[in-house]
Amino acid sequence: MTTDSPEEIVTAALIVIGDEVLSGRTKDKNIGYVADRMTEVGVDLREVRIVADDEDDIVAAVNALRTRYDHVFTTGGIGPTHDDITADAVARALGRAIDVDERALDKLLEIIPRDEMNEARLRMARMPDGAVLIDNTVSRAPGFSVDNVHVMAGVPSIMQSMLDDLLPRLKTGTVMQSRSLPTNHREGDIAGPLGELQKAFPDVSMGSYPHYDRETGFTTTVVLRAREAARLDEAEARVRAMLAATAEARR
Repeated sequence: MTTDSPEEIVTAALIVIGDEVLSGRTKDKNIGYVADRMTEVGVDLREVRIVADDEDDIVAAVNALRTRYDHVFTTGGIGPTHDDITADAVARALGRAIDVDERALDKLLEIIPRDEMNEARLRMARMPDGAVLIDNTVSRAPGFSVDNVHVMAGVPSIMQSMLDDLLPRLKTGTVMQSRSLPTNHREGDIAGPLGELQKAFPDVSMGSYPHYDRETGFTTTVVLRAREAARLDEAEARVRAMLAATAEARR
């Protein structure tokens, strides 16, 4: 992983592809995993889109996002069936030809006998011109990167394997640090003063997350996020003071 400056912000979007996700038949497990890993390495995941198995829709999503963000990840649609059209859609979006890639074919032949390599399985070896392969230690069929678009499988275990291979090559930025402050306050009690503090610290993200428990009632956790530790410390001190003052006022 590489960063170009100590405080660089690197952004990303994720396109989840598949009719089965939109229909509810498949419950997506990749969004949360990608978000967690991006946070760990200093990439801000800014947008997620779920797109049907429709080539025009995939092309539109890729073209809309690849010029807006540093990285675009896709999951789903690179298997052997007729509706696995992600590779073709990405090639079209980027204006690249696509055909069977001998490097990808060699990886498939590690687990599939050559006499069983039918047209359906060959689909998994089709890559756009100039693609950099993303390794898959689970089933060997690779994903690929072209420019800033990174195409991965939808099966969670395979996607995770691909992301592990991809991460060391990604441009990354400064890792976002976070602090969680549990409180006994109801969200409405602190919303006003927290909003004022947010204005004073525009470089620190301040979020409030309410929780309800039958025994304790409504409580709220305040989460602060920033790239600069000193600013995070300062903001935390101010928020803690606000929380204490709010508690005193309620007595």
